[in-house]
Amino acid sequence: MFFASDNAGPVHPQIMNRLAQANTGHAMPYGNDPIMDEVRDAIRTAFEAPEAAVYLVATGTAANALALACYTQPWQTIFCSVTSHIHEDECNAPEFYAGAAKLTVVETDDKMTPEALTKAIEKHPEGNVHGAQRGPVSITQVTERGSIHSLEELNALTAVAKSYDLPVHLDGARFANALVALGCTPAEMTWKAGVDVVSFGGTKNGCMGVEAVVFFDPAKAWEFELRRKRGAHLFSKHRFLSAQMAGYMQDDLWKTTAALANDNARHLADGLRAAGATLLHKPDANMIFAKWPRRIHQKLHDAGAKYYVMDGPLEGDDPNEPLSARLVCDWSIGTEAIDQFLSYF
Repeated sequence: MFFASDNAGPVHPQIMNRLAQANTGHAMPYGNDPIMDEVRDAIRTAFEAPEAAVYLVATGTAANALALACYTQPWQTIFCSVTSHIHEDECNAPEFYAGAAKLTVVETDDKMTPEALTKAIEKHPEGNVHGAQRGPVSITQVTERGSIHSLEELNALTAVAKSYDLPVHLDGARFANALVALGCTPAEMTWKAGVDVVSFGGTKNGCMGVEAVVFFDPAKAWEFELRRKRGAHLFSKHRFLSAQMAGYMQDDLWKTTAALANDNARHLADGLRAAGATLLHKPDANMIFAKWPRRIHQKLHDAGAKYYVMDGPLEGDDPNEPLSARLVCDWSIGTEAIDQFLSYF
């Protein structure tokens, strides 16, 4: 009954098998291994972007921070949602790698809106030497509240950014979960929607630790290579990153694992509703925010369930006080563990 994070799940056997295959003989280091050629071809094909520059790093924070740094000058600001991962969970890494460029929070409850983005951009007038200059827009897909921007919403946001001549970054740590939920293509959710660079996540969706950074403008390729090396994120034994991503892309495994995670979350959400829990956000992908009484939280934790209680101590005087929780399903959870969890309600 482990719902704390999709980071906690096991590596998919297909990916582990590719790692084992890569662990023989010798291969050129630093991304010059032959498996990386396979990865580039697979990602370019999936995204319908034959000229795209494709790079691998080991963490989502590195992917986001290094990608954004390529589009941000130190005197600029990055526009992002108040609930974005780069604002809530990356310890100022984007600011650090972008030479102390600041973040400007777009005030929304969850998903970014065109109106809120426009308002945030307009607070930074061009040509004011005393203030931060306008920089890239970063959109989180899936959001940190489990919501998904529709293609129409993405296009509306990028239209605002482009109207101010600002580049767009997509934080796709859960890219695959969003894509299978929308039933669209990678191209439709990225460059066809006006996205310039995407952090294409693997770690949360069955990989051991690998994320791709995909630039649809290859002019940024050399700068990213320099920033990745200078930032200490260029792996010498790169073939073990390549092998993970190759296994992930093989036979569309990335879509299969995402569909499993989303299906698990849907099963859990349906069960929580039936048990009387209150869902705080619409669970579009594999993340659920819900509220139920403290006494049930206590029973679940005593039984060994792992998830985050968000807004109060597990111990308290009122057993019926509702406490909210975040639950995340990965590809491996399965309905048996979900049904066991629900049996405590």
